[in-house]
Amino acid sequence: MEKSIFEKIADREIPGYIVWEDEEFMAFLDINPLARGHTLVIPKTNIGDYIFEIEKAQYLRLMTA
Repeated sequence: MEKSIFEKIADREIPGYIVWEDEEFMAFLDINPLARGHTLVIPKTNIGDYIFEIEKAQYLRLMTA
C-alpha cells in the first residue's frame, strides 16, 4: 500500500514546514491554509481513514498535542 502524503511528511520523504513534533505526533503548516498559521497535527503512524477508530488514549494525546 502506498504511503499517504502525511506519512511521507512524517518520514521526511517530502518537505513540510514542521513547527513541532515528539515521538508520536507531528505538527506542520497546512499547504492550503484557511487562515494564517493553519497547522495540522497528525500521528506519525498511519491510523487509517477514520480518526475515531484509534484508541481512546492515543486520541486524547493527539487532542492534547
